[in-house]
Amino acid sequence: MADMWNYDPDSLTIKYFLPNNKQTLITVSSDKDIQRMIDFHEDSKTVDLFVMTNEISASEASVMPCSSGNAMVEPVTPLNIAPVASFAEYTEHCNSLNVEVGDAGHHSLLKSWANCITGLHQQFNNVQEVREALRRFSIAHGFKCKFKHNDATRVSAKCKAEGCPWRIHVSKLSTTPFFRIKTLNETHTCGAGTGRINRPQASRKLVATIVKEKLRDTPNSKPKEIANQIRQEFGIELRYSQAWRGMEVAKEELQGSYKEAYNQLPWLCEKMVETNPGSVLTLITREDKSFHRLFVALHASICGFQNGCRPLLFLDTVSLKSKYQSELLTATALDGNDGIFPVAFAIVDFVNDDNWHWFLVQLKSMLSTYQPITFVGDRQMGLRQSILMAFEDSHHSFCVHHLSEELKQDLKGPYTEEVVSVIVSHLYDAAHAATPDGFRKCIESIKSISPEAFQWILQSEPEHWANSLFEGSRYNHVTSSIGQSFYSWVNDLPVLPIVQVVDTIRQKMMELIYTRKVDSDRWLTRLTPSLEEKLQKEILKAQSLQVSLSPRNTFEVHDCLGETNIVNVDAWTCSCRAWELNGFPCFHAVAVLQHFNRNLYDYCSRYYTTEFFQLTYAEPINPVPTTDKPMHKESSPTQVLPPPLRRLTGPPKQRRIRSKGVIKRPLHCSKCKGAGHNRATCHVYS
Repeated sequence: MADMWNYDPDSLTIKYFLPNNKQTLITVSSDKDIQRMIDFHEDSKTVDLFVMTNEISASEASVMPCSSGNAMVEPVTPLNIAPVASFAEYTEHCNSLNVEVGDAGHHSLLKSWANCITGLHQQFNNVQEVREALRRFSIAHGFKCKFKHNDATRVSAKCKAEGCPWRIHVSKLSTTPFFRIKTLNETHTCGAGTGRINRPQASRKLVATIVKEKLRDTPNSKPKEIANQIRQEFGIELRYSQAWRGMEVAKEELQGSYKEAYNQLPWLCEKMVETNPGSVLTLITREDKSFHRLFVALHASICGFQNGCRPLLFLDTVSLKSKYQSELLTATALDGNDGIFPVAFAIVDFVNDDNWHWFLVQLKSMLSTYQPITFVGDRQMGLRQSILMAFEDSHHSFCVHHLSEELKQDLKGPYTEEVVSVIVSHLYDAAHAATPDGFRKCIESIKSISPEAFQWILQSEPEHWANSLFEGSRYNHVTSSIGQSFYSWVNDLPVLPIVQVVDTIRQKMMELIYTRKVDSDRWLTRLTPSLEEKLQKEILKAQSLQVSLSPRNTFEVHDCLGETNIVNVDAWTCSCRAWELNGFPCFHAVAVLQHFNRNLYDYCSRYYTTEFFQLTYAEPINPVPTTDKPMHKESSPTQVLPPPLRRLTGPPKQRRIRSKGVIKRPLHCSKCKGAGHNRATCHVYS
């Protein structure tokens, strides 16, 4: 319009009235608004448009009433403006430019649904496709279907409106799975398809049909959001429970049945082992064939951990979004660049000592060569005995994060949140302290604040969590939440069937291994980038140190504060204990090694080298095809049922009910001392 009238587009405003409403003008500012206007006035032959210029005041605005429809829009205005093209011509012009008029999602949706049924002899792949097409077609054209026949071989339906001749009959082609329309009367006498869409009833199938289209684009939509969108776009009012049920049906149609997914687990386990030979997958069911637990360790993870990772595993749990309340047990390692490396995981119905013990036994069985391993995990998970039984000569390090949470719960007294945070900070300092003296200083600081916390720490077995007392090698890692950074995305996923959860984790691991392998192929340093950076920091700190020579390989190193540390080059130790804890030379050791022109890289743990990093990611995880995935339980030779649904924890809410034998206290009057009434209703002295 602005081009034809030679006006600045920003200076024009187009407005119109809603049908049967001459009070409020609606502004048109986009193609979406134009499409909405056309929808509002579908039953009208013309519509009045008001084109205003913004360059003058509203009272003096040049108002140009126009008529649209099949006729030309003739502006009446004191400005000598040429006639405006009709909306039909405008739409044709936009189509020639590949521009869709009305980009609103629901209009595009309904437009595609309106063509679900195209005419006689149309063919469908199965009966479900026929039913879905009928459902969408009736929604798009605003009428309701009544089924006369609806079975595995034929579908016959008619318009539910009394006297309307619209009919359709679809039947299966013999010896084929296909269906074809045999009879179709496309005539409606009920008014369907001639005006705006009627408001259909909010059935579960209707909601699922609409929701399914939306969940493809926004799988994390909430029921309330879906209900609001359906109300705005289709005029259907939904309760929260209706939207939720519709979403459940839609998710099952999109993702498959949550119940049937358990029955597909044997197929998935077999397929993953087939495509990734050497993998360990163990599926356990209960006596009633219900799911109990599943262990997964892929061949690439097994080889990567044994060939390139430190003998250090972090054990943790992640709650899965699941209809059946499953839990994820994880064993995660660290690569030479301090990146997380998933080794194994299990999905279990409960987190308890028995499932953890089973998980560790499976973990032990997958390791072909044995070496002492340090495990970092929550001391309350019942891991101690299981670790000792499954992995002899291994070490169990308590997770300091879980330990601090226990301390917060057990700490009693008039302590503010700020004071508690100071105590927890000293607890972490005590855990990281490399020497017994440093540990004692930290817990003495806690004692000065809270004697109760001090006693709690002494009784918490610090030999299992303090660096200065711990006998194993955990490379200065004191918490078990290493794997959370990898598995945290699981909670961001929508609720998925169990087979999709397992396969999605596999896909994430596959991408992780491929990406890191490609990255490491470009490295030119002997150490990984992370360790190279840490070593350079130690080199900078070593510049101000002085080394006292010794005939043996034990040297004194002095700093500017007068402190002395003893470095033993042969034993790879320093009195500060940082070399032992971290696996690479501390700045005291760097000063000694540089003094004698030793190669620093020869005194770093082999797990930090680029060579070992590449060994970690040498084996790939292969894709798993799903073309032959069984869809029905009869297809699986081993039936697996979902675990039983658990009740919510906590006592149920109770309503007080008086016993039938309890008699209420009789009323007594304080005036006449009589029974059966009170002072207010007394008639003796009234």
